Amino acid sequence: VATRTSGKMDKPLISHHLVDSDGSLAEASSEVPKVGILGSGDFARSLATRLVGSGFSVVVGSRNPKRMAGLFPSAAQVTLQEEAVGSPEVIFVAMFREHYSTLCGLSDQLAGKILVDVSNPTEQEHLQHHQSNAEYLASLFPTCAVVKAFNVISAWTLQSGPRDGNRQVPICSDQPEAKRTVLEMVRAMGFTPVDMGSLASAREVEAMPLRLFPGWKVPALLALGLFIFFYAYNFVRDVLEPYVQEGKNKFYKLPVFVVNTTLPCVAYVLLSLVYLPGVLAAALQLRRGTKYQRFPDWLDHWLQHRKQIGLLSFFCAALHALYSLCLPLRRSHRYDLVNLAVKQVLTNKSHLWNEEEVWRMEIYLSLGVLALGMLSLLAVTSLPSIANSLNWREFSFVQSTLGFVALVLSTLHTLTYGWTRAFEESRYKFFLPPTFTLTLLVPCVIILAKGLFLLPCISRRLTKIRRGWEKDGSVRFTLPVDHALAQKTSHV
Repeated sequence: VATRTSGKMDKPLISHHLVDSDGSLAEASSEVPKVGILGSGDFARSLATRLVGSGFSVVVGSRNPKRMAGLFPSAAQVTLQEEAVGSPEVIFVAMFREHYSTLCGLSDQLAGKILVDVSNPTEQEHLQHHQSNAEYLASLFPTCAVVKAFNVISAWTLQSGPRDGNRQVPICSDQPEAKRTVLEMVRAMGFTPVDMGSLASAREVEAMPLRLFPGWKVPALLALGLFIFFYAYNFVRDVLEPYVQEGKNKFYKLPVFVVNTTLPCVAYVLLSLVYLPGVLAAALQLRRGTKYQRFPDWLDHWLQHRKQIGLLSFFCAALHALYSLCLPLRRSHRYDLVNLAVKQVLTNKSHLWNEEEVWRMEIYLSLGVLALGMLSLLAVTSLPSIANSLNWREFSFVQSTLGFVALVLSTLHTLTYGWTRAFEESRYKFFLPPTFTLTLLVPCVIILAKGLFLLPCISRRLTKIRRGWEKDGSVRFTLPVDHALAQKTSHV
């Protein structure tokens, strides 16, 4: 069994104690565990580098060792495949599935050894083959203990260390002793092993690298749908309506102006959708009078996607800020300023000032900057490196309390933008209300519900429910009558 020599990644990757002064390979100590690698590709080279840096003696089996020797660390011995599988008890198979059959000639030498399959199928191969790569390898070498591991780790992560990549390594095998040996090797290399059970789980493990942002699919589609809706809505109001009613060509607004009008709507609605499921969950608990019932699946999935929805909200808000800074740089804006100046000269007006509009714009911009700052804080604290440094109370305060403050600031920002425009008839183009009035509906409901939850009569009841209390008619935990039985029973 390979012993853990160092879990720290600040040590050099290549152990110079295994190299002579002239650069030639020195004889490894008998106490140094020896590991074999079959394959000479990019992943095999990165794996050899990490194993050498973790204190293992590495023997690489290649079909052309003379050509490949210079690509591997000098402390690793590169030889023919037949020679590489002789002494190591653990052998990494770093080759594609279609090349497994080329190793059948080594079946006698591989008997009783541990084969670690690190391969990944393509998406088409995964759908085509009903048997995982690891199970296929095990069928070819029934006398070997096959372990699936390291397929979710990239070559870059192996070279740079787990600090710059994912630390978890899923492992599965039908042989407990072989699995335990690989678990110790994973820890010695500085990674965190995750036991996935028997080799039947290998298909699921091999499907992990094929997934493209599985937790982001629904939030991204939601954001895209909202963007398309609000973009079409703003196009009809700001571009199509002037063209139809007055014959004015406003299509130049599509690349910047309409996008900038759409982004804050998407960011605002997404932010409200982060806190709406919490309100629905609290209302459901109040209605049921217990916390010991599962939420509906749609609400449960919604709660699990709040982080992604919040980050997309911050992304849209940041883009809105950048687009707003670009508005004065547009050529059309400069023409509007020149036309306004000429119009002011023709009407003999030397001083143009609207006190109400000045104050509105000052407050509007200030609230927008504060809201974006709060969203930035939420986005930063959602990063694993930052979240892990906070205790639960600190994390809850930032994500819940400050998040609600960000929602309130965004609501005030939207209200100061709208001001009295919601009551002006000219703002209802094609009888469509201004866009900001649509976005205010859900956030105002959330803020009102949060205010109701703060009332003592509701707050106390919700607190009792979350501490385990249940109303009459629900399942209650009662003490057993038998005193002897009561001493053996653990209570909630």
